[in-house]
Parts: sequence; structure tokens; C-alpha cells
Amino acid sequence: MTGAALTLSASACGGKKADSGDDGGDGKKTLKIGLAFDIGGRGDQSFNDSAAAGLDKAKKDLDVKTEEISAKPDEPDSDKESRLRLLANKGYNPVIGVGFAYTASINKVAKDFPNTKFLVVDADQCKVEGANVSGACFSEEQGSYLVGAAAAMKSKTGTIGFIGGVNVPLINKFFAGYQAGAKKAKPGIKVLPAKYLTLPPNFNGFKDAGLGNEAAKGQLDENADVIYHAAGGAGIGVIKTVGAAKKWAIGVDSDQYNQPAVAGVKAQILTSMEKHVDVAVYDFVESVAKGTFKAGTTQYNLSNDGIGYATSGGNVDDIKAKLDELKAEIVSGKITVPTKA
Repeated sequence: MTGAALTLSASACGGKKADSGDDGGDGKKTLKIGLAFDIGGRGDQSFNDSAAAGLDKAKKDLDVKTEEISAKPDEPDSDKESRLRLLANKGYNPVIGVGFAYTASINKVAKDFPNTKFLVVDADQCKVEGANVSGACFSEEQGSYLVGAAAAMKSKTGTIGFIGGVNVPLINKFFAGYQAGAKKAKPGIKVLPAKYLTLPPNFNGFKDAGLGNEAAKGQLDENADVIYHAAGGAGIGVIKTVGAAKKWAIGVDSDQYNQPAVAGVKAQILTSMEKHVDVAVYDFVESVAKGTFKAGTTQYNLSNDGIGYATSGGNVDDIKAKLDELKAEIVSGKITVPTKA
């Protein structure tokens, strides 16, 4: 659907009350879930696909129907608002916005649909507004600390890199944790300055694999032999380039060792920083289905396994004990991971 058609459809629907589901004849309502993806959408093999996995589990386990719509690069907030209004007007309840860029739009639209429950994944600054709005927040810096430690321990050149999709506070958290974990594990490690693919309002750094490819080449040229990306779909380019050079790549969000797009270089994926967006999406849908929804934010971190690191491929088996020791120190509060570099 084009942006113009989307806006027209949304405004034409009108009204603020929406049916929350279909009655199958047994008196029970079928939840109709509307999910708005960030750019890249289902199939990005990273952040959006993690959200999609949560939605798929809800379809399997619960009585739900779904509709999905994806964002476009460089779109204004008004397009996001129109997308959310379209879903709410069509009777989808709950409605989910995937990505911090939906925060302001959900806070605004939710006021016009008080009977509809909303979730924003990666709520900006971990803040949401309204009695019908929930936010899922993640301590990305904690998982990044662990993969940073892994990078330092596995590096042979003594130099490691980081590539972020867009230079925003959320992605800065990944680098801050990564750098801190690396220096904890090996104080003399050289961590190259973070490379960000784009600046807002250009969010193509989360989608364009070509940008990831070029950035990876640059850091390889600077002697990095382990590179961690937090760049969504653009990170596929990072992994392929680093893997082709027979260096270590670190994935993000989902366990990227198992992603088809990087199957040819999977042996070069050291680990992935897992961000369980799937759990957050499922938890939210289940709370609406069971009538236990609560407004406000939920923090997912190492202590509740909302954040973690992948062991697929066995490439961190020899250092897993050390990584788990660091994890325990973070959970206990002995280590406080920085959110700014």
C-alpha cells in the first residue's frame, strides 16, 4: 500500500471506537493484532524478524488474527500515525509498533483510541504515555558488554570494531556496552571508533546492506578482526563482508548464525547479542488476551533473559565460563554497564 493510499484509507475510516475482535459464536473474541514494522519489515533477519517470531508464536498458541504493515525509509511521523490509525480503525486491538521511532506516534494515536491497547517496542528513552500504552525496553548495553568481552578475548590483532545502523542514543548504548566489556576482558584491546551508517532522519542505515558492506571493509582495513554490528538489515552486509575475509562477525537481535542470508559465512559468526523482542511481543499479546494488561514500561535485561548471547556454532564454548561469570556480576550489580561511551 502506498503512503498516499494509506493516509487516505486511515482518514476515510473515521471514528474512534473499534471492534476488538470477532465473535466465533462461542462468546469468545478472537484477538485481531495489528503490527507495524520498522523499515526492513519481516524478512530483515534481525530486529523485525525477532518481533515477527513473537507474533507467529501468538498465532500458534492463542486465538488471534493478524495484519502487518511496514515502514518506509525517511518517512515522516505522520505516515506512522496514519499506519497506526488505519489498524485501530479496522478493529485491530492490540496494535504494536516495532521500533523506537513509533513512540511519539503511538503516544499520540492511543489518546484517540482509549479502548485499544498499544505496545511500542524499544520505547524511546523507555517512556510511554497513556493508560492504554505499554512499552518494551531492553538493556542492550548488558548483552553488548558480553559480546564485547568475547570479541576482545577472540581477537588476534588486538583491534576490534563496531558498526551501528543510525547514530541515535539507542544504538549508542550498544557501542558503550561493547567497548566496556572488551576493555574489561582485555584492558589493552583497541576498540575502533564506532562507525554509524546514517544520521537521522535517514534511517536507511538499518536496511541498506551495501552501506554495511562498505563500513565493514573500512574497519577490516584498520586491522579489526572482530566486528560487531547493530544495524538491522544493513548488518547482513557487515556479516557477509567480515565472513568473506575470514574474520569474526558478531550478530545482533536474533541468533544470526541461523539466518539464511548469511548461511555461506555462518562459520565466521562468533556469537550474536540476542535481544528477545519476540518475548516482549508475545508477553504483551498474552497480557491482552488474558486481561492482565498493564500500562507503562517493562525492562528486559540479563536478569530476566530478555537479553543474552548466542552459542550456536560453538565458537564461544571455550570462553563461555568467563562470559557467564561477567553476566552474573552484571545481574548481581557488581558490574554496572555504561549506556554512553
